Amino acid sequence: MSKSEIGLLGLGTMGAALALNIADNGFDIAVYNRTARVTQDFKATAGDLAPRITATETLEDFVASLKSPRAIILMVPAGEAVDQQIAALRPLLDDNDLIIDAGNANFHDTNRRAEAAGDKPFLGIGVSGGEEGARFGPSIMGGGNKASWDRVAHILTAISAKHDGTPCATWMGEQGAGHFVKAVHNGIEYADMQMIAEVYGILRDGMGLDNAAIAAVFDRWNTGPLASYLIEISARVAEAKDTDTGRPLLDIITDAAGQKGTGRWTAIEAQHLGAPVPAIEAAVAARNLSAARDLRQTGEDIFGGAPQALNGALTVDQLEQALIAGKIICYAQGFTMISGASEQFGWNLPLPEIAKVWRAGCIIRSVMLDDMATALSEDPDKNLMFASTFAGNLKATHGALRAVVAQAALHGLAVPALSSGLAYFDTMRTHRGTANMLQGQRDYFGRHGFERLDREGKGFHGPWAN
Repeated sequence: MSKSEIGLLGLGTMGAALALNIADNGFDIAVYNRTARVTQDFKATAGDLAPRITATETLEDFVASLKSPRAIILMVPAGEAVDQQIAALRPLLDDNDLIIDAGNANFHDTNRRAEAAGDKPFLGIGVSGGEEGARFGPSIMGGGNKASWDRVAHILTAISAKHDGTPCATWMGEQGAGHFVKAVHNGIEYADMQMIAEVYGILRDGMGLDNAAIAAVFDRWNTGPLASYLIEISARVAEAKDTDTGRPLLDIITDAAGQKGTGRWTAIEAQHLGAPVPAIEAAVAARNLSAARDLRQTGEDIFGGAPQALNGALTVDQLEQALIAGKIICYAQGFTMISGASEQFGWNLPLPEIAKVWRAGCIIRSVMLDDMATALSEDPDKNLMFASTFAGNLKATHGALRAVVAQAALHGLAVPALSSGLAYFDTMRTHRGTANMLQGQRDYFGRHGFERLDREGKGFHGPWAN
């Protein structure tokens, strides 16, 4: 019996879809799931792809079914489950067999696992695109030893999404670099989704549009500069009807958002790196606040409902322009964070290639990413807001963003991510800021010292120091 070229452990939604993608691209694959019935059902429903799939019921049989040197993809929940599977597999593997963690791991865990592996091959790869992407072509961000990536690159590039024929899969750097880039991708995703949700709220509560009209707005925007996967699916969500009641689906979905932690990791890591990502932080906070539904009901009972009709104070075109500005700002924050991590961890992360990998397959794919890849190729150290293309866009759109944030505030419409994005933009275009007051305060109560504009040196103090 011939052996499979690659193995996959964990047949949940993403794992099953990825395994079918691998088989669909002509590779023989062995699969294993802790529950044997899941493995059996997976192959039984694989249709024409079943001959390429070897279903195994024990770890020993799974390992034995693979060509040597072996390559095994783990698609299990991030955290302890990954460590448990690695511990179970290692005694069965040869020293040159490769383990690939393709889950949503925290990059610090990937760093630790890479160090624990020593000379034994280990990769941590970020996979984005949801179930559909995993099945038909995700964006793949590789991390670990380059030679280990090269061993399986022919498979990973084959199964990845393609943008004008270019695979959306590449090696990012050593150890946890791939999972770090995936985390920032998810942070940008949080901010992008939140900004869209905020604009949806203005269309619904401020302008009184029904779901069908909102879907039509998103559809129109998806033909212009905002064209992206998230705008596209926002239209589909807005127009959807509940199959049980026939009512508009959005009208019956609970307004409490879930999260798997990657956005939170991005916000936390940004603080460690000293790379501000306020739009992402606002989006994470907004999800946390969304869960406090009872508390928000108490607030409404005390203060009255906040949203008020705009009465023509804003136009749909202004909302589009505000979203364009917000999108540029949140991507700029994300790439600045990646640049900071590249320097901090010595990864030499390829920023232009990251933008290219995100052009198809992943959740944040957008027409803007072509121009972002070009801008980062010209000067990877420049904040995207200052690149000529996006500087021009922001000059044309930041006024609309300002109007949207201002009118939203005046009419009680919460727009935390758009507001944070605007504050970031205004801070980054103001040479003389207000931190001199902070330094004066710090010196007054703690004698921390400050620098002066009129002379060299550090450690100056105010008159209170005497």
